[in-house]
Amino acid sequence: MTRTPMKIGAVSLGCDKNRVDTEKMLARLAAAGHRIVSSEDEADLVIINTCAFTKDAQREAVDEILSVVALKERRPDLRIAVTGCLPQRFAEETRQGFPEVDIFLGIGDYDHIVEAVDKAARGEKFGLVAGGDAYYPDRIVTTPGHYAYLKIAEGCSNHCTYCAIPSIRGKYRSETRENLLKEAEKLADDGVKELILVAQDVTRYGVDIYGKPQLIPLVKGLSGLGFDRIRLMYLEPEMVDDELIEFIATADRVCRYADIPLQHIDSEVLKRMNRHTDERTTRELVRKVRAAGITMRTSFISGFPGESRKAHAKLRDFIAEAEIDFAGIFGYSREEGTPADRMKGHLLPSVIRSRVSELRAVEEGVITRKAAAQKGNILRVVYEGIDYDRQCFYGRTERQAPDIDSVVLFTSDDRVDIGEYYNVEVTGADGIDLIGKTV
Repeated sequence: MTRTPMKIGAVSLGCDKNRVDTEKMLARLAAAGHRIVSSEDEADLVIINTCAFTKDAQREAVDEILSVVALKERRPDLRIAVTGCLPQRFAEETRQGFPEVDIFLGIGDYDHIVEAVDKAARGEKFGLVAGGDAYYPDRIVTTPGHYAYLKIAEGCSNHCTYCAIPSIRGKYRSETRENLLKEAEKLADDGVKELILVAQDVTRYGVDIYGKPQLIPLVKGLSGLGFDRIRLMYLEPEMVDDELIEFIATADRVCRYADIPLQHIDSEVLKRMNRHTDERTTRELVRKVRAAGITMRTSFISGFPGESRKAHAKLRDFIAEAEIDFAGIFGYSREEGTPADRMKGHLLPSVIRSRVSELRAVEEGVITRKAAAQKGNILRVVYEGIDYDRQCFYGRTERQAPDIDSVVLFTSDDRVDIGEYYNVEVTGADGIDLIGKTV
């Protein structure tokens, strides 16, 4: 078959696990002779890799599809591919709702992306939501060259009552250690300095393959590949034991940073969420993490069905008392088909918005106070770009993850290069962000 090379653009929505899926799709297409471009305007085909985890994510996906459909109205030859969670979760609705789209692929069907693009180039439609991708080792990294994500597992078997991930992405499935080490070695060879491990739950890595958690052995293997930093994201609280805390706190090349989604502090709310923790164990975990000197990021869900005023107040007070370094506060999103959807006691959207606003204000106060207390410290910062509005450089320490945490804003009398490390003396703070100067 004669293949028509196409210029391929891509938009990746949602989590960093989705980003890795997008990068591997692009690598498959490049290997087949297609050209990857950075602009929708110059693309012959645009891939929109969607998230459908919450109502907000679904709206974002629909808005992005409509934007590219509008572009197709001006350029009838433009081809559109919608992939990922939206067609996986709402296959028939997505197909009927967007007749302008040429390709639909679910989350386990990326092995067919080259075949689908070939058919689209000939004016044919292609749709598949079947699953069963084989492991694909190659990537076209879309993050800045000095950091990249490594997806170590797919799916989730925790079955939290609010979450649709198991129904979208299936049960928890680890990738083999051999495949991950080879993939990471290539990233290191390509100049990646910070490797960020992601999965729906990284702490359960290896249980399904090796019979017990293998996160620490995996990270030890990755540490020998030459990365400056290895960051762990999405650690389930009931799996964060003393051994893992000590490892994060003391291991060479591992960031003193842990993203541990707590979701709430009230024991009754946690029980209805089917979280495998309670107030006592949550408080003890936070105490241990802080005592070990580890920066902690977490997430909380406000307004879960049946959340009383007392439970909300307990969460508000906990956020103030625990002084967790970074916390994302999310309003409960009612997701069709989840156990929580069928629960009694759903709160009014206005009540949820009010509670979220209150919690976010408390957390912002915590982060702002912590930022102000950094004045006079000298931090090792990786330079990542220019903030043109504030006329300075910005970067991150090992205690800040890209895109979700605060940044270090700094000036320098000398030249600085993206991806390189500099010592920055903190001279103040701008809200939650630090301000400093290279020394």
